Amino acid sequence: MRFLHACAAVSLALAAVSSAHALSSEEARAIASGDTEARIAALDKAVLTADEKTAAFIQAMADDAVKYTADKVFVIKDDKGYDPVTGIELKVPDDAEDVVNNNLMRGAFDAAQAVLRLTSKDDKVRAEAAQGLLKEPSESRLPAVEKALAAETDPSIKAQLELVRAASMLNSADAAKRIAAAKALGERKSPDTKLLLNQRLADETDAGVKTAILASVASIDGALVWGDRINAIFSGISLGSVLLLAALGLAITYGLMGVINMAHGELMMIGAYATYVMQTLFQKYLPEAAFGWYLVAAIPVSFMASALVGAVLERGVIRFLYGRPLETLLATWGISLMLQQLVRTLFGAQNVGVENPGWMSGGFTMLSNVTLPWNRIGIVVFAVLVLLAMGWLIGRTRLGLFVRGVTQNRPIASCMGVNTARIDTYAFALGSGIAGLAGCALSQIGNVGPDLGQSYIVDSFMVVVMGGVGQLAGTVYAAMGLGILNKFIEGWAGAVLAKIAVLVFIIIFIQKRPQGIFAMKGRSAEA
Repeated sequence: MRFLHACAAVSLALAAVSSAHALSSEEARAIASGDTEARIAALDKAVLTADEKTAAFIQAMADDAVKYTADKVFVIKDDKGYDPVTGIELKVPDDAEDVVNNNLMRGAFDAAQAVLRLTSKDDKVRAEAAQGLLKEPSESRLPAVEKALAAETDPSIKAQLELVRAASMLNSADAAKRIAAAKALGERKSPDTKLLLNQRLADETDAGVKTAILASVASIDGALVWGDRINAIFSGISLGSVLLLAALGLAITYGLMGVINMAHGELMMIGAYATYVMQTLFQKYLPEAAFGWYLVAAIPVSFMASALVGAVLERGVIRFLYGRPLETLLATWGISLMLQQLVRTLFGAQNVGVENPGWMSGGFTMLSNVTLPWNRIGIVVFAVLVLLAMGWLIGRTRLGLFVRGVTQNRPIASCMGVNTARIDTYAFALGSGIAGLAGCALSQIGNVGPDLGQSYIVDSFMVVVMGGVGQLAGTVYAAMGLGILNKFIEGWAGAVLAKIAVLVFIIIFIQKRPQGIFAMKGRSAEA
């Protein structure tokens, strides 16, 4: 019976503490005026047992919609004054002063609103509130954090609140609590906790606490190194996938057919604009729920649009210039300028925005400092699928057999009954269509504009030449190698020096091995 009475007493005490009480005039006055530290202390005290009126008053304070006099506080709404406690409209005296909030006070208001949101029924709102409190930790908010921890059921939010509790204890007057907080923060291997620990280290005077903080920072650094390495590798693979998509079409038009197509970048641009057109059509004519499928529909459309332009280009210009590389280069460069101007005329000179579908937004969090964006992951997967489809087409189909035959020995292929002119058109259209697919993918990671292709044309030629003319496997190795090499050097020396270093590497590589990573086998390599 005594145990039951004790439990009942504890329950009543907790209910009394947790129950909200109405905002008082004295509390409102203490929050609105005085020195910053006293106002923050009053704010933290009011938040612990806040009701709806307290929350509304804090919001009005954050919005700079409060005035005060020596004995009264007014909430201003639609040029009228209201009592924050009763809500009754009041006449605002002429000598009423505006509440002045400095940056420290605004941070306290943000934290107070985050505390109030900890009781929300929405998991996302509570998670955002916990993240906000982590940026402004304070020991005075520990009771509210403890209360939220006791009621929280979501494991991820609970872990975040435990981190907030540890961060709040880091500024405690008790050295033992600071040591425990430092150890708890060290177990959470994230840049945010490292920042909190370093900030505390700058002000810490206790030797034991300093030792605990330094040990935690060292353990975090050890974990973050692997995260940085994973980020660099993934960024390199992502860049390599982009280069691979950009170079695959060129591997056919230049690698297999020997045509120096300076308009290859503009074929990519056409694929990107085809994606933009499909997005516009879905937004205009289909329900909002179907918008996420516009990218799926844009894949065949971007391929066909670029393939059609490529076929017209081959039939109208390039077929008269086979075996004349300089004339082909100049002609396709002129065509690239014409295509850019055509796009400017149709869509304008400004870049257009292509939105990611909902299923490609956000990312996958692998470690605390490693988040892999879904759109980048999607491009890596897409590049692999395009590569496999292209390898199957060239190596396993009748069209691929004809393309390889015409590439190796055009006169003999013609004697065997192959229509070499038609095969040239098909092959060039295929390479152009793959360039369109590259443009479709690139529209998901950057802006789409008339100059989109110019950023990739030089890199595409470098990938094809380095991989070995006519070798798809070499194109894959070169794209991935250059992408990863570029990102590792970029993390060490910066983006500009990384670009220069990669270019110097390619020049030296081609000097030593002009046939590329994989040389073409057979007598045709001697020709």
